[in-house]
Amino acid sequence: MEKIFRPSPNSFKNTFCVFKEVNVDAIEGLKLQFESKAGSSYFYTKEGMFRYSNHWGRLANSKWRLIAMEQTTDSKRKLGFANWSDFYPDNAEEELYFIEVDYANNTVNYQHKLSPTFDSKSILRTSFETTKKIKQIRNLQQLNSWAKYFDYDDLDLLRIQIIDELVYSNKPLEAIKSELLKK
Repeated sequence: MEKIFRPSPNSFKNTFCVFKEVNVDAIEGLKLQFESKAGSSYFYTKEGMFRYSNHWGRLANSKWRLIAMEQTTDSKRKLGFANWSDFYPDNAEEELYFIEVDYANNTVNYQHKLSPTFDSKSILRTSFETTKKIKQIRNLQQLNSWAKYFDYDDLDLLRIQIIDELVYSNKPLEAIKSELLKK
């Protein structure tokens, strides 16, 4: 009989992980390993973990995000899977996170420095600093009122220029805007 890895529920404290949504039938025949007080169900395999839950994001001492499938469902509960190698350490003090911007889809998110997508060019920040920069970027993406003092031909180009400075430098937003106004 094949032995399945069974971590203790506490072994995931202070971790960051990005799960990918999968069809619920993926856990068919698997034994429920753990159920949290909040109602999340956990299924462990040799390769990784399935989590069936109605809440994702900040969980107690961890940051677990779900990348949803293309097709949407009405179900509030989603099944996500992550390989064991996708769990990275998390804490509030270290500069562990970098920001990824998807200009085509007008989205922004953060990733862990141990992620294979880290380009070594993005500035690493603490989780608090990362959250602050993401809020600024989302405002730049969703609003136009910030641009009223700029003389620009292409608002999208100006937006990208400012966001790139936020991602690839430690300059404060106001300093970036001030430099651009002087040009």
